[in-house]
Amino acid sequence: MGVGKTTVGQALKIELEQCVFLDGDWCWDMHPFQVTPETKALVLDNICAVLNNYIQCPAFKNIIFCWVMHEQRIIDEILSRIKTESCKVVKISLICTEKALEKRLGKDIAAGLRQPDVIGRSLSYLPLYSRLDTAKIDVSDKNADQVVKEIKEKSDARQKNRRE
Repeated sequence: MGVGKTTVGQALKIELEQCVFLDGDWCWDMHPFQVTPETKALVLDNICAVLNNYIQCPAFKNIIFCWVMHEQRIIDEILSRIKTESCKVVKISLICTEKALEKRLGKDIAAGLRQPDVIGRSLSYLPLYSRLDTAKIDVSDKNADQVVKEIKEKSDARQKNRRE
């Protein structure tokens, strides 16, 4: 939370051809906000359904999906439920320093976009990302355009390594 997933995803969408973007947070857009076993299952079902629909649609060559995925089991669950046989999946975690995260979230809190309790929750997730089977990009001192360039480079490098 707060590293810039949505901002980077929107910028990357414009850079890639025939691209669609899904922010997993959109599937949580409810009032009142309720985190229950039923809503968790519903959100995951919706995410996987939308991703599968995008995969099956020939209008798209690129699909960007972002969400707070701080545990490998979340990534594995989604991947087990989507049809990736004809896809190249690139898994990237955007990370930053504690100081950068506090500064970013502080701006959102001051603007009324987030509640103050987000800082503690988000900081508690930071160490978990080192355990994930993902490429990591430290966004602490980077703008969205720099991160997009790095994502494209990592994606191209992974594709090249698969061919060799």
